[in-house]
Amino acid sequence: MSTNTTAGHGGPSTPGPAPTAAQHLARFAVAVRGATLRPDLAEKTTGHLLDLLGNSLAALDERPGAAVRELVTEWGGAPTATAIGSPVRLPAPSAALLGGTLAHSLDFDDTHLPSVLHPSASVLPAALATAEAVGASGAALLAASAVGIEVTCRLGMAQYDEELGNSVFFDRGLHATAICGAIGAAVAAAMLRGLDADGICDAIGIAASMGSGIIEANRTGGTVKRVHCGWAAHAGVVAADMARLGLTGPPTVLEGRFGFFQAFCGDRFDPDLVAAAVTEGLGERWELSRLFVKPYPCNHFTHAGVDAAMRLRRRGVDPARITALTLGVPAPVLRTIAEPAAEKAHPRSGYHAAFSGPYTVAAGLLADPSAPGAGLGVFHQDFTDEAAADPARLALAARVTCVADEECTATFPHQFPAVLTAELDDGTTMTERVMVNRGSPEDPLDADELTAKFLANALGAGAETAVKELADEVWKIGSAQDTAGLTRALSAVVTGT
Repeated sequence: MSTNTTAGHGGPSTPGPAPTAAQHLARFAVAVRGATLRPDLAEKTTGHLLDLLGNSLAALDERPGAAVRELVTEWGGAPTATAIGSPVRLPAPSAALLGGTLAHSLDFDDTHLPSVLHPSASVLPAALATAEAVGASGAALLAASAVGIEVTCRLGMAQYDEELGNSVFFDRGLHATAICGAIGAAVAAAMLRGLDADGICDAIGIAASMGSGIIEANRTGGTVKRVHCGWAAHAGVVAADMARLGLTGPPTVLEGRFGFFQAFCGDRFDPDLVAAAVTEGLGERWELSRLFVKPYPCNHFTHAGVDAAMRLRRRGVDPARITALTLGVPAPVLRTIAEPAAEKAHPRSGYHAAFSGPYTVAAGLLADPSAPGAGLGVFHQDFTDEAAADPARLALAARVTCVADEECTATFPHQFPAVLTAELDDGTTMTERVMVNRGSPEDPLDADELTAKFLANALGAGAETAVKELADEVWKIGSAQDTAGLTRALSAVVTGT
């Protein structure tokens, strides 16, 4: 562990140099660790932990997670941490690698807007593995997780271009979640390892050389993107351990001439924007509070359309009487969920259906939220290949026309809104406007809804009793002396013991 202090040594007339961005973040981390995390932030972080575990357990049969599980089992090593979905305890970096991979495998993980980051999938697996390895309390786990998420989001916001309406990282082909998440994960792990501010700053400097993620797979295929968050979690744990053992990093790693932002963003790096986004209001205004939880396992741009469809159904609209549907969305999302129109109306597979505005509207209109395993209304069973070929869904999808809506476009990308109008066989129309996403800070999922999503995700991985016990352990983690009860419950879901 670094033994230097963070305070300057000069007198009042000889102030030390202004802290760098990494030093600001490190001092913030130490301050939070030394205080009590605000109750609302602790509760929110707990909900994101529950959500992450459910998403991860639902992804156990996906090949990316299975491949990483086989790999880290081959690696072996000191059994210090419980790996999600594995009966074998592993070294903390390996457990983090597997956990992060599973967490992002279904694209069902939480989102920060407008940076479009998925911070929990990198930070929480690193924090969980490290907390178990060092015997940290549940409160320490939540504090480190909250700070790691905050760091990740602020780094992402530092390169959000308001004019572009997009992240500079993404525009240059970089997966912001992965490169920012590696640093957030390192901060969380370093806090749990007990590093002082200099040590945490070193961990940031080390992790910045480890984060990576190219998003070409979004265009032309490949499952590598699902490993990005796992690798970021792994990098964060390793970076914290390296800092603990004396490796150092440059304090100017973020804003320096050859630092993180210059390297990844080139001439689009704006030092003033970075300074404001990373340090302004740090500890007072939390980006963590701006995280969205996805209620449905499909592309986030489709969610408001699903909500609008379910609202119409609750108002008594009979899908059999619908002759036409118009889905208004932000103009920039049309290319993702509406084009080409013929393919979106008749998706090739369950995976493609999750990116179809017409199909997801149809699924929402036909949803039965009271059915077993239905989650919050539209769930995994709606995105199987068989469901995507269902004649009833396809008949409704064929009646949907997607258009750009001016009000929705003005709100994007701070929300992903939609306006859905149904024309009925008697010539009347009914409209639902969903300007705020369900699961957003303005319309958050409550504890019961988060638990319902978790149970629907996790029941396929283990017995009902074990899954419910895991949920109970997560909800009380803030008062736990350590994470042993949580990790035992997590292991029991898979092993049945």
